Amino acid sequence: MVDGDTVVFVEVRYRRSGGLLGAAESIGPAKRRRLAAAAAWYLSRQPRLAARPARFDVVAIDGRSQADSALQWIEDAFRPGD
Repeated sequence: MVDGDTVVFVEVRYRRSGGLLGAAESIGPAKRRRLAAAAAWYLSRQPRLAARPARFDVVAIDGRSQADSALQWIEDAFRPGD
């Protein structure tokens, strides 16, 4: 997606309640590297977007059902190399 001049890559994660890690915490270093590599690949094929700043947001959903789910949007959740 695009937010102003910024290209935003959004990772959506869902976890049921009661797990060891919540949805946001489940995005570890290996997943971050894969997301950064996918974003770099995408931008290399989109010249009109490649010069714009980019960020990674996370939409984390924790809960057993729609009625008890908690949704959290984390803007600029991480930077490549974190």
